[in-house]
Amino acid sequence: MFRPKIPTMPTPTRFTAPPAVVVEPIAIEQHPLASAPAPVPAPSRPTVQLTPGAVLALVGGGTVVVLVVGTVLVSMLLAVAVTAASVAVCALVIRSLASTQNRR
Repeated sequence: MFRPKIPTMPTPTRFTAPPAVVVEPIAIEQHPLASAPAPVPAPSRPTVQLTPGAVLALVGGGTVVVLVVGTVLVSMLLAVAVTAASVAVCALVIRSLASTQNRR
């Protein structure tokens, strides 16, 4: 039941060779070179220009993100702490009830 089942390979009936690749020569014609066209200058990459308003918006957005993430993390930590405290109180109550029943 717990042994792995190993698939059995059927015995090959004959050896098959891969198909032969046929390479045909291609004639290359060389044309006389005409005057080379003038090199086209590469288009300049657009630069990002930040205005003072855009910088303030970025700083404000970053601050909001940090505050929201911090609030979420602190609330999760608080939820864990409240849960741990309630479990500890429940454990003490159950221990107290169990010990009073053993004394009677």
